Amino acid sequence: MRHRRPARLAAVATLATLAPLTPLTLGSPAIAATSALTLSNPGFEDGATGWTFTSGTGVATNAPHGGAKLAYLDAGSGNKVAQTITASGDGTYDFSAWIATGGPGGRFVARVNGAQSGAVDLPSRSGYARYTISRVSLKSGDQLELAFESGSSWVNADDVMVSPAAPVDPEISSSDPKIVEMFNWSKRKANSWVQMPGATGPLNVDENHLSGTGTGTYGPSYWAGYAHRSGYYSRDMAHQLAGASILGLNDANKAMLRAFAGSATPEHKYYPVWAINFDNKTYLSIDYRSPTSFVREVPATFELVEKARHAYRWSGDSAYVNEGTLWDFYKHATKEFVELHDANKPNGVAEGTGNGIFAGAASYNEVGEEHLAESGDSIGSQYQAYRAMSDLAAAKGDKTLSKEFQQRADSLKAYFNDTWSGSGSGADMVRGYTTDGKALTGWGKENSWFMPMKQIMNPGARADAYLDYVDEQASGSGKPSNIEAISYLPDTFFAYEHNDTAWKWMQYVYDKRNDQHPVSKQGPNGDYPEVSYTLLSQTVEGLMGVQPNAPGRALSTQSRMPAGMSWLQIKDIKIGGNTFTLRHDGATKSTLTNATGSARYKWEARFPGSHSTIKVNGVPQAVKTKTVNGKTCTYAKVSVAPGQKATVQVS
Repeated sequence: MRHRRPARLAAVATLATLAPLTPLTLGSPAIAATSALTLSNPGFEDGATGWTFTSGTGVATNAPHGGAKLAYLDAGSGNKVAQTITASGDGTYDFSAWIATGGPGGRFVARVNGAQSGAVDLPSRSGYARYTISRVSLKSGDQLELAFESGSSWVNADDVMVSPAAPVDPEISSSDPKIVEMFNWSKRKANSWVQMPGATGPLNVDENHLSGTGTGTYGPSYWAGYAHRSGYYSRDMAHQLAGASILGLNDANKAMLRAFAGSATPEHKYYPVWAINFDNKTYLSIDYRSPTSFVREVPATFELVEKARHAYRWSGDSAYVNEGTLWDFYKHATKEFVELHDANKPNGVAEGTGNGIFAGAASYNEVGEEHLAESGDSIGSQYQAYRAMSDLAAAKGDKTLSKEFQQRADSLKAYFNDTWSGSGSGADMVRGYTTDGKALTGWGKENSWFMPMKQIMNPGARADAYLDYVDEQASGSGKPSNIEAISYLPDTFFAYEHNDTAWKWMQYVYDKRNDQHPVSKQGPNGDYPEVSYTLLSQTVEGLMGVQPNAPGRALSTQSRMPAGMSWLQIKDIKIGGNTFTLRHDGATKSTLTNATGSARYKWEARFPGSHSTIKVNGVPQAVKTKTVNGKTCTYAKVSVAPGQKATVQVS
């Protein structure tokens, strides 16, 4: 989701009551450790109900973050607003709240049986930002106190949310303290957006309906889009899915993908809807008017197929190839959808209408009046959907279908490079076609950087020149104003091993996390969910080069550390039922530990370039090389049993 209606969004309030919890019993295996927990009146919409207030505090209506009310604390020591909750079972939780302060010294605190279990020292920030206390463990009967405490100036608090702590808590260490700080911030921030399955919460909250249009029971899900809307968006969710997989949020990924898949009906001409409420079934009303008038953008259809394959490779969940709703979506998205939306210039490339997002847009770039029929981000995403369909069909045992879609992918890539993209590079490369057939060059933001990011561009001098052009534009006057768009750039540069540039953009996104987002009610940039989720995946899949294959009980790795980072290690990378510790020392030595789980995994340890020797656990092996997206790598294949560690080194 991006800057639709920016002028209106900047002035509206956000979600009034976010996921108030009711007692529940969780049946999801990925969240089985969580327990029933009841938080009363999390948005203060019922006044003082459920909370205790000292003198100098109260409920006000002057500046709420969401809804109509907030809690306030006047300046001075000893002021406190608190709620005490009795845990009815064992669990580990995150607690988040939107808080504004007039000065430093205030605190957001969690105490268990009177002992502090977590706290945030609040900075001076007059605008609302979201603060989280992470991984508070509770036993049945424990007394949890959540409290806001005063500082040197006023404190406003609103919209408290409880999340189940992530099933996986990866640990990072490195020679570079910046990546450690970045990763630890990202995993805590990302998990704070996870909804509690079984919670009762509002539906269809947006800038026009501050309290929504009713309530529903939330399913496994996480925020993916603006925090002032009660749902998740296809574009955002697709980009966050890998980060969610790293945290073990497999149930949420599957439930959200299934919800989008089920919405891609013949009535919708096989478009999935753009946004769905956290109940995983109700279309978010601000983006859905009728079956013929709803927000839809061509790349999202294809990205959801690609990301289903991605989720399958992280989780190993056979539902991705066996469940009818998902499988039917893949088939329709890669066949009927293309056929239905390829009328203006029939060439096998799905088209948008050129008439805006409620009629079907060709590109994620919603700014401007280009009236695109075909775009670089749609054709690149279509290519990856074909590749994903080939892999998913192979996993299902349909070799004929797998071969067909591999051929479709190869043909589409050849057409792109030989014809569709023209003959130029940089500013002269074609990145879209208008509805009247005009080829567009120059800078198109998403329809520019998605072309290399989706690897539809043949590697080589032309692609490298285009990546330099993307970096130049994004570093200058073409820089997007919204941080979530910039969060794609590291993925774009990692795809062609422009590792130093990818790391530069990772640092840029992280360093801008405390800057105000252009949409004022969104808070700081770091409170856009896409930021934290993508930094997680860009560390594990980007810098560490992890490519999971849980169904095949396999993984490959390759160091993509930038210059100046001498070693990097991540513990508890979960692929399927096993967890691993991976360490890279430079670009010549990698160590993998199969730490937990019962399965033996095949590890392909890759190293950039051609090397004369390769050793596995100190024993020389025959040197093998291969080409991956135009780059030569030296590799060895190692079988790593549970509890074993293997080291591969080249020279």
